Formats: sequence, C-alpha cells, structure tokens
Amino acid sequence: MTFSPLLSAPIAVQLHAFAALALIPLTIAIFSLKRGNRLHRMLGWTWICLMGCVALSSFWIQEIRLLGGFSPIHLLSLITLFSIAIALRAARSKQISRHRRVMTWLTYGSLMTAGLFTLLPGRLMNAVLLGF
Repeated sequence: MTFSPLLSAPIAVQLHAFAALALIPLTIAIFSLKRGNRLHRMLGWTWICLMGCVALSSFWIQEIRLLGGFSPIHLLSLITLFSIAIALRAARSKQISRHRRVMTWLTYGSLMTAGLFTLLPGRLMNAVLLGF
C-alpha cells in the first residue's frame, strides 16, 4: 500500500478519499454500539458531515465525463445528499425505522457500492491499495 498516488492527486480528490476512508471505522463503530444514546448521536453527526463532504467533493472530481463534466456518480451524490436530509428529518421526528432504513441504504448503496468501484483497475484507490 502506498499513499503517494493519493497525496499527489488534486485537493478535491484527497478530501473526498480521506473523508470516505474515515467513514469506514466510524460506520463500524456506529453499527456496533447501542443506538439512540448521546454517543450514537455524536458519532452520527460526524458520519453525516463526512458523508456530506464525500458527496459534495465529488462534484469537483470529473475524471469520468459522460454528460458534460458529470457522470452517474454525481447522480448518486445528489441522491446521497437528499437521503441525508431525509434521514436527519426522520431521526428528529422520531421515525426511527425510516431513519434506520435510509441510513442503511446510505451505508450500503452509497458508501460501500461506490467504494467498491474505486477499486477497479486504473482507479486511484486501486493504485493506493495495490500499488499499481
């Protein structure tokens, strides 16, 4: 593993990648701990901020251009931002099952699925993790 490809990437890519990487242990912690208490809310707000950072920073990453400067990942980023708002509203209005459903979708649909695509050959995180 070498971080040199990431450290030589544009700042938007670095911000995007480091925020996404920080989400991995944070997600594991949130899923492992008791839900609904003060720690859950504090870690949850951190998760929301990092996920928002990942989604927003993606708009400055335009390697794959299918429609102007945008790609399907940017649509996923819009859906992610919208879903964050829905999850927050659900939590605040005590719609816990809706909150859980949306947060689970965000974790598996946005974070993990998009993360797996970054490991494809020729992508930056593939170079970071596998060294080529």
